[in-house]
Amino acid sequence: MTLGTQTWKEYYLCRSELEFRMESGRPEKDFICKAIAGHDGGIDELAYISTNECRFDGQEKSVVCTVSSDSTVRAWDVQEGTEVWSSPLQPAALVNLAAYPQLQLVVTVDKRGLIKTWKAENGREWASFSLPTSSSALQACDHPETPFLLVASAEGVMYALTVPQLQLLSWTSVFPSSPTSLLCSPDGQWVFASTQDSDLGPKVFYTQSLLCVVEDEPPVSTTLPVLLTSRACWAPDETARLMVMHRNSDNMRLAITTYELGTKQSRKGVDAVVQQIASFLLPDTMMPPHLMKGHGSQVVLLVSGLELVLFTIQGLQLAAFQDHQKPITSMWVDQSRVLTASFDLSLRVYMWNKENKFPVLKSCYHLLGGSHRWASGFTHVESDSVSIVGVEARSVGTSILRSYCFNVQHGSDDCVD
Repeated sequence: MTLGTQTWKEYYLCRSELEFRMESGRPEKDFICKAIAGHDGGIDELAYISTNECRFDGQEKSVVCTVSSDSTVRAWDVQEGTEVWSSPLQPAALVNLAAYPQLQLVVTVDKRGLIKTWKAENGREWASFSLPTSSSALQACDHPETPFLLVASAEGVMYALTVPQLQLLSWTSVFPSSPTSLLCSPDGQWVFASTQDSDLGPKVFYTQSLLCVVEDEPPVSTTLPVLLTSRACWAPDETARLMVMHRNSDNMRLAITTYELGTKQSRKGVDAVVQQIASFLLPDTMMPPHLMKGHGSQVVLLVSGLELVLFTIQGLQLAAFQDHQKPITSMWVDQSRVLTASFDLSLRVYMWNKENKFPVLKSCYHLLGGSHRWASGFTHVESDSVSIVGVEARSVGTSILRSYCFNVQHGSDDCVD
């Protein structure tokens, strides 16, 4: 059997070489670093628009999109270190974006609440939709039947829109007059909505009821029995397992509670069902975490100041790392590795070892940014199968991208060496 023009053996050898280079991280030998400049303002968000797949046929091309306070959205070729396209100047600064790699579609929103879709291959504007107020959240949801977009306004209203046409499917008042955060589940069937440190409990909506609205019927949802929610994440290997960080009602200590979500038929139609499966208190010596991600089905990663800490959902601490000299600003997690970005102007690379009952995370190496004279640190980090990209903030208020592309030889002879 072949994979394109490659045999499975050639593909496996090249994949093994890539994983070795990503774990060893030797400058120039294992990866090439490029500084990519172009925006006239700070970069507020970035996302890969290229599909995350290993080809090893010489045709790998990683493309990221960025939005900036300079009121443009741009696409960049990570391997070449060049700009692919830039949008015309927009009416206001762009503050967030969402990407649909399979659709080759980018969605942006500006600080006034104007949403636009763009064709990823050439940067042409496709459609637009105006919110009545600014946006507080933007979520690309890959629903099994049809992808869609969820947007929350600063007034606490959630909108479901089609992509790429941005036609309104439904709107729901979730937390009146309160900026709302959204998190779509891995399978696109659920969305978690919360407002920071509020006495109002977070809500979970069944997305099918947002897409196919029944007249005079509210969407299918339930309120979780926790207060003062601060963070949440989904377990990526489960269809509907949600971890929520909140204040414990008894002693106000921070806790993480894990829920399984499902539906059941009722006389009215469909009801949301929530089952708590685990809960634990965070150590009272730990600063309140500001970043939270899930791994597999059992592990939650927390960032607190300079520290990265791993727990199981039952509260067993698996590891703690203090590899940075200044606070961590961003974290990226997938099945192979973890990346952290920091104001110390470095990215840290960690690799998973899954041979044990619980996955073990190995701290590997730093990827360094530019000069501290010009830069104030990394603010974001993202990755695909062959590259890593960080946003490096400059002291003058602008940002650049710094890319790290890993070297993989193409062809069976090179990969066998």
